[in-house]
Amino acid sequence: MPVVWVIDAYRAGERNQVLALANALAWPYEIKRLSYRKYEFLTNIFRGSDLRGIRLADSDVLQAPWPDLVISSGLRNEAVCRWIKCQSGGHTRIVHVGNPWADPVRFDLVITTPQYRIPERDNVLQNVLTLSAVTDERLRSEAESWRMRVQGLAGPYTAVIVGGDSGPFTFGKKAALRLAKEVNALVNASGGSALVTTSSRTDTDAAKILQENLQIPHNFFHWAKDAQDNPYFAWLGLAQQIVVTGDSISMLSEACATAKPVYLFDLGQGRHAMRAQTGGRQGDNDWRLGGVMYTLLMKFIWQKVSRDICLVHERLIADGRASWLGDFVPLQTQQGEEMQRAVAAVKELFDQSAVGAAV
Repeated sequence: MPVVWVIDAYRAGERNQVLALANALAWPYEIKRLSYRKYEFLTNIFRGSDLRGIRLADSDVLQAPWPDLVISSGLRNEAVCRWIKCQSGGHTRIVHVGNPWADPVRFDLVITTPQYRIPERDNVLQNVLTLSAVTDERLRSEAESWRMRVQGLAGPYTAVIVGGDSGPFTFGKKAALRLAKEVNALVNASGGSALVTTSSRTDTDAAKILQENLQIPHNFFHWAKDAQDNPYFAWLGLAQQIVVTGDSISMLSEACATAKPVYLFDLGQGRHAMRAQTGGRQGDNDWRLGGVMYTLLMKFIWQKVSRDICLVHERLIADGRASWLGDFVPLQTQQGEEMQRAVAAVKELFDQSAVGAAV
């Protein structure tokens, strides 16, 4: 059985993905946590194979026996993973999840999604959505832990998962008001109640506007960093249908992993909409300087430093796995195959190795 190291990712979304993959492989693994230097990007951006970007004294020990496999994500960890492979004499295989800064040829396998626009390669696995830790067992367990606390609300339940600003898109007061109106319409049409949760990126004022304008029975959870009991997965488990703001591909991936009907909320309108077919109307949009700058970045600067989440939306809509909120298009409630494909691709690295060794 392969020896596996998981190089801990420094962003929550990436950390969730690499751990989900490691758990799905069902191989024993060890997590290596690293402490990064303040200007680590100056060493990593040049795509080296060294440890100059980390503080060795504050990081987990990296020494022989070297692993057969390292799973990681993020620019900061790329040089470290390549260093490990060099120390192992080329024996260690590197699986990178997400958007690699270096050329994909520097990795044994890259597991990515359309938003990063990675060119097709033999060692690049293009999944529609990110890897998710959602399982039927987890959803049932979380749902049961919260069922009694929402028994005063009539079913069926509509989960509303709220993100925030992302790239060129802004979730402000205007978007929050539109979301409230569209959720009201959806729940009135389907009956029941709404189970709402915000997230770490949700603007406080926008969340307040959303809650104040919900005119249907609901339970509203305001995300907090120190919250001891977050109902996020419980809402996914209890819901019969799910509304997700289109800014978060990770939350969208987790919603789709439930195999329940998923509705995307468009943060923009007109030419600032997430869906291009809305035409050139101006619309009533929230303004944010960062959003304007990101739009210019996507248009004029090297694509490597930006992402286009609309490419993911387009695939999901085309495949019938999601619909825009308000369209009420019949959906195919199907389980995604992202994790199964990822596990198969990783295991194939070792099947190929065994064949090579036999020859």
